Amino acid sequence: MPLRNLPPIAIALFLAAAITTATMAADAKQPNILFFLVDDQRNDTLGCAGHPIVKTPNVDRLAREGVRFENAFVTTSICAASRATIFTGLYERTHGYTFGKPPIRQGDVQNSYPVQLRAAGYRTGFIGKFGVRLEGGRKSIDAMFDYFNTPGGPRYIKQKDGTLRHSSEVMGDRAIEFFDAQPKDKPFCLSISFHAVHAVDGNKSPGRGHYPWPKAVEGMYRDVKIPAPRLGDPAIFKSQPEFLRNSMNRDRYFWRWDTPEKYDTNMRAYFRMLSGVDGVIGRVLAGLKKAGLADNTVVVYHGDNGYYMGDRGFAGKWSHYEQSLRVPLIVFDPRAAKAQRGKLDTHMALNVDLPATFLDLAGVKVPAAYQGRSLTGLLKGESPKNWRKDFFCEHLMNNAKIPKYEGVRGSRYVYARYFEQQPVYEFLHDLKEDPDQLKNLAGDKAYRAALKQMRARCDELRGKYRRDSAK
Repeated sequence: MPLRNLPPIAIALFLAAAITTATMAADAKQPNILFFLVDDQRNDTLGCAGHPIVKTPNVDRLAREGVRFENAFVTTSICAASRATIFTGLYERTHGYTFGKPPIRQGDVQNSYPVQLRAAGYRTGFIGKFGVRLEGGRKSIDAMFDYFNTPGGPRYIKQKDGTLRHSSEVMGDRAIEFFDAQPKDKPFCLSISFHAVHAVDGNKSPGRGHYPWPKAVEGMYRDVKIPAPRLGDPAIFKSQPEFLRNSMNRDRYFWRWDTPEKYDTNMRAYFRMLSGVDGVIGRVLAGLKKAGLADNTVVVYHGDNGYYMGDRGFAGKWSHYEQSLRVPLIVFDPRAAKAQRGKLDTHMALNVDLPATFLDLAGVKVPAAYQGRSLTGLLKGESPKNWRKDFFCEHLMNNAKIPKYEGVRGSRYVYARYFEQQPVYEFLHDLKEDPDQLKNLAGDKAYRAALKQMRARCDELRGKYRRDSAK
């Protein structure tokens, strides 16, 4: 029967049902996902995290309008293993990948978030530092991504017209091109993985040669007083066991931080690189808006590992301390209720949670093999039952200058076992009494029960994440 022939009440009910159906369809529309990953950035080097010097207005705005996870960590603090974890949703002990190890297994590639999202109808893209090797090589990359572009870095790249452009800015260019080519009838997931703010390891000269910042931030922080490392007291370094005093953390300290002049110069350069990345993010977000995609795009900002910056007399990352494991994590969902904006979440969030979160946002079933948990409930302000109170952390790379360890970072205690030392060397820290982890309590009789408990928890989690016990 034509609508005009229906009685008025029937027409009203029909229109109400149609509006409800349309609203439900709009709510069910799969969101786009834009994922920024920054190299070598610990949690406190953002304006929104209270840093007194570094300026990151675009990332600060994401935090102001989204959710910032105050207790975000990586499970292995090195780029290769951390990125493998982010792709696969598995701990290093399970996926088995880091520098010098065989490629990520094909089964784990097929469970990766790009493959799963692509199978669900997403257009997937990757720009920047890939950082892993895959079984199947290029065929596996093609299975993961519709678009794959990996400009080198962090450095200046010669353009077709002969000019030089910083790799971070080139990545921004490619992202905007990706948006401009986006079909209107399908969602996308674009991962932008910056080489910055990693140093150029082969270049030991300070300043631009070591941390080559984009020209757009030239002159920033020139007149700012750079304070010494907060945990830079030589006594803190001397308190470390010999195998840490002689590790790569100390070797690279002499490249970057060992004199006041080098420290001052390199910190300004490092901050400029951070602000340069922030500027690129701002330009990418503007391009997203111009393409008409911003209102349905969830934006995620994360770090692949922490960074010492001279604290404890160290450079690099690789070990069990907070400066190594703790990273920024911000999620901005433009569809979220205003009451959920600008939140600071204190739950433990991990890099291993990201792929489950991406799939959950998209309404895609999370593979049973994943070892992380979706953060979407936390983004909605919920308090999920049995949320973690601790997590397993490890570093298993075969390198004589990077001691292997396994441990547990709990809400109060941190336990680490450097298991290849003779004898095995243990750390126990009480974050309540000693948040800077300056005291090793493993030999303190008053903490004997805590040590026993954390040892057992480490054994339990190590067994859980062994490859042959993974789902």
